[in-house]
Amino acid sequence: MANVINSIFLQVNENVTENASNKTTKTPSTPEGMAVAYGSLVIMALLPIFFGSYRSVIYHKEKKPEKMTKKDAAIFPIMASCALFALYIVFKLFSKEYINLLLTGYFFFLGVLALTHLLSPVIGKLVPAAIPNIPFHVMFKQGEGDAAQFLIDYRFTTYDVVSLAACSLVGAWYLLQKHWVANNLFGLAFAVNAVELLHLNNVVTGCILLCGLFFYDIFWVFGTDVMVTVAKSFEAPIKLVFPQDLLTNGLAANNFAMLGLGDIVIPGIFIALLLRFDHSLKRKTKTYFHATVVAYFLGLMATICVMHVFKHAQPALLYLVPACLGTPLLLALVKGDLKTMFKYEDSHEEKDEKQKENKETKQQGAGKKEKVK
Repeated sequence: MANVINSIFLQVNENVTENASNKTTKTPSTPEGMAVAYGSLVIMALLPIFFGSYRSVIYHKEKKPEKMTKKDAAIFPIMASCALFALYIVFKLFSKEYINLLLTGYFFFLGVLALTHLLSPVIGKLVPAAIPNIPFHVMFKQGEGDAAQFLIDYRFTTYDVVSLAACSLVGAWYLLQKHWVANNLFGLAFAVNAVELLHLNNVVTGCILLCGLFFYDIFWVFGTDVMVTVAKSFEAPIKLVFPQDLLTNGLAANNFAMLGLGDIVIPGIFIALLLRFDHSLKRKTKTYFHATVVAYFLGLMATICVMHVFKHAQPALLYLVPACLGTPLLLALVKGDLKTMFKYEDSHEEKDEKQKENKETKQQGAGKKEKVK
């Protein structure tokens, strides 16, 4: 999953623009078709943020996810720049057909797994009761005793196998036709899983990450042709696409508008953090989450409008970062929650539990000493 997240971040976090198949002189078939295309992209962008954020709350309660630290957030734009430029050089030196052939196979397996993880609960409910739901546990351990490390520790059921088979059919469809619907199914699965599984440890880390990628996005889009070249050459389900000529050509439409998954995931993991912050306040409303989702929507609409006014690809984070950072910070300042917001950390609950356990062990130890006396 980490490889998918890195690919999402590195390749396409600028892209509310035309797909590689479009020419700059090619115009949408109709204004209505263009409105349907961009309206659909906006809806598809909001869905992973909304559902991924709520899934992140559940995942945080049930497990201990790995969290991005301030150091990780500060280094990330530099690492992303190196990886992006390396891809640019590779596409310049080698045939993109062979490179994309390898990437297609790679993202086929990742896409099937991501879609299975997302749809298993839904498909499991549709499986006939005649098929028994048998649990399995695959475990591969290195070492013994306290020094043992679990290299593989995975639990699944027969219903998960059925889900894997169903999602493999979508993968086969993508391999054979590269259809835009199959591409979007994989893209949405990547986005939801990324928002759910990738956690920021606090608001400061989120600010560092978003600000760093804000300048990264502007430089590689306006300063060079690297970002646009890689985005157009990179054929993988790491972008959402929707045809602008759907109303005239149906499912055979080929005049696409697209939105990079980075423009969803990067703000999405910060919005998910705000939802967890809302839960920590134990209030009836999710003020910061809902307000930032609205701000994200307005920022995305501003990106689309500016792109069509200036007829040039736009770095979406140029508009999304100020909207997603400014809105919750300003709202917290007005409501008097600014200090609480910056002090909040996802790990506080774990620390409190450890402190309680330490106190209980100390009390038990003191009680035993008194009995001995």
